Amino acid sequence: MTDRPGPAGDATGGPVPTTPVCYRHSDRETYVRCTRCDRPICPECMREASVGHQCPECVNEGRRSVRPARTAFGGGAAGRRGLVTRTLIALNVLAMVLSILSDRGGDAMVGGSGLGGLLGGGTPLTEWGAVLSYASYVPFGEPHGVAAGEWYRLVTAMFLHYGLVHLLLNMWALWVLGRDLEALLGPLRFLGLYLVAGLGGNVAAYLFSEPNAASAGASTAIFGLFAAVFVIMRRLGRDTSAIVPVLVINLIFTFTVPNISIPGHVGGLVTGAAMGWVLAYAPRMRRSVFQSAGTAVILVALLGLVIVRTAMLTG
Repeated sequence: MTDRPGPAGDATGGPVPTTPVCYRHSDRETYVRCTRCDRPICPECMREASVGHQCPECVNEGRRSVRPARTAFGGGAAGRRGLVTRTLIALNVLAMVLSILSDRGGDAMVGGSGLGGLLGGGTPLTEWGAVLSYASYVPFGEPHGVAAGEWYRLVTAMFLHYGLVHLLLNMWALWVLGRDLEALLGPLRFLGLYLVAGLGGNVAAYLFSEPNAASAGASTAIFGLFAAVFVIMRRLGRDTSAIVPVLVINLIFTFTVPNISIPGHVGGLVTGAAMGWVLAYAPRMRRSVFQSAGTAVILVALLGLVIVRTAMLTG
């Protein structure tokens, strides 16, 4: 007996659907297909593309395969948010609050000798974290300072300030310069510029200040940002006439106002210019390698200067 042909069906014996259904929603008929994978998609799954529509999986796949846009110096889109600039300001403000809380003399905010008394005085926190070459405040006490092994001062000093006026001036400059530089360089490169410039200024203060002279403030890093802005603008072929007067005015204040660390400001300026050159003139094909190697060379040079100065003070 010959079997009669039955209705067309799939492997399970069920009927083959004559109308396409969405690959994610089997109960929804659709005649629209993804332009990349050709799977049927319903209106809920459609993602508008340059040509036609795509499914969610193809859209996600495309996002992973597209390289993020970079600036001429390697910075990514994350730098536009200014997160590093805001974080640095928050850290400096936090350090000021802790300095005020640690104060025993009551002049942590104002009442110091700098800028006609507008700057604050020293506090236990600034005594602990400021750049200090070599000193012993108590007769026959233990010597302290960078030369005595307290190398951390070369970093902590760039987050401590003598009073609110000192803090506000530096944070205003950081807010103005930092956002644009971070957008151009990206978060990591900008953070490296800030820290290395600040370190360079503190190393200069260690090298050329009197052994018992303390120095603190974000000015070392801020002067480095000024120098980097100048170098980067020249690299981009932009007019630098606006930044030059600002630099000159700040240098005049540095050399004329008492109780300002001249070595710290000039050292930060020079180091910031060096870092700006490394970041701005790195060849495109080997940008990250060149920038990392250049930063390492600067750090090694600063380390060598600290070692030489320490040997001179303790030898």
